[in-house]
Amino acid sequence: MAEKDLIPRILLVDDEEDILEFVSYNLQREGFKVYCARNGVEAIEMANKVKPDLVILDVMMPEMDGIAACEEIRKLPSCKNTIIAFLTARGEDYSQIAGFEAGADDYITKPVRPKVLISRVKALLKRTGGLPNETVDGNKILNIGNISIDKERYILTIEGKELTLPRKEFELLTLLVSKPDKVFTRDEIYKSVWGNNVIVGDRTIDVHIRKLREKIGNDQIRTLKGIGYKFVI
Repeated sequence: MAEKDLIPRILLVDDEEDILEFVSYNLQREGFKVYCARNGVEAIEMANKVKPDLVILDVMMPEMDGIAACEEIRKLPSCKNTIIAFLTARGEDYSQIAGFEAGADDYITKPVRPKVLISRVKALLKRTGGLPNETVDGNKILNIGNISIDKERYILTIEGKELTLPRKEFELLTLLVSKPDKVFTRDEIYKSVWGNNVIVGDRTIDVHIRKLREKIGNDQIRTLKGIGYKFVI
């Protein structure tokens, strides 16, 4: 991406003002440039003008609904690489199918927690390189939900609060966060974090997981009994 395009552009389309304000606020907090439209017709005009990296659409809107707007945006040469996601209260299977058939890349059902929405947005943008690698003084940063991991400075940030973890706890968390929802087996964790030549006890991973949960909360690291662990958003 060119220097002037380093900030991802998101077009948010919804006819409810409170939704526009709430979602815009949370996206802008993450550093995204947000444009708003209040119906499908306005969305098409705005998309052609600003060439967004991502369009987030409601389904039910006046003048032109989200399904029709999605189809028209897909026809715009200026938006050939644009990611389109629906954010809507319509959760029926036929609505989701219609959304995907219209050309959507994702379908998110309201209500959705802000940190979950932000994570979905970042995952979508990464598909096309729309989200550049974030750096701080040349150090690579891994951002997932409300968690930020500085892999070179060994600093964990949760909701703006910095934490310094012991090395193995940090490496274990970084491994799990690197691929959300992937189940890492105990053998994979041992090899990645401790290495093949280090002998550790059977409960070593469990102890480190317990300590991580005490620091970041119990909800995001899940145990799959007899298999391993995964990080969920």
